[in-house]
Amino acid sequence: MIAASRFHSHITAMSLCVIAAGGTFDKHYDEIAGTLGFGASVLPAVIARSRISQPVRLEQLPLLDSLDMQDEDRLRILDACRRAGEDCIIVIHGTDTMPETAQVLGQAELDKTIVLTGAMIPYEIANSDALFNFGMAFGVAQTLPAGVHVVMSGQVFAWDNVRKDRSQGVFQPARNTP
Repeated sequence: MIAASRFHSHITAMSLCVIAAGGTFDKHYDEIAGTLGFGASVLPAVIARSRISQPVRLEQLPLLDSLDMQDEDRLRILDACRRAGEDCIIVIHGTDTMPETAQVLGQAELDKTIVLTGAMIPYEIANSDALFNFGMAFGVAQTLPAGVHVVMSGQVFAWDNVRKDRSQGVFQPARNTP
């Protein structure tokens, strides 16, 4: 058995990359216009509020509603994942087309752990699921094997077995597994 002091001296903090791609998570409510839109990303505040004590690098891509994402936007996310020096990446993404982006990333077979997450309610609005989803994604990104995963609704899904159930507002497996 290794003495605790020796064991802890060999532990190094893992660094993670958080890629902000938009979605409801990052939307702001404009009370004058009565609309949701994008401004500055909320992720610096989310990371600070989470009290994360290890290195985190934030990369902000153009913030988009996932319904507005095109193939070139998904390729931009893939490129950011490829370029990241970190082995663990969290992508903040809109929920409506998260499975489509997960498919693009999964089929690329990068040797990294990539976790996509988002929110049904913007971070800045009461009762948002954003902070919970971010925290869960951050935790599991450090323990999951290399590959692409979706973390939503308190669950971890494989990139090729996930769908959004719009009627219930949750994510579920795309197919039943034994």
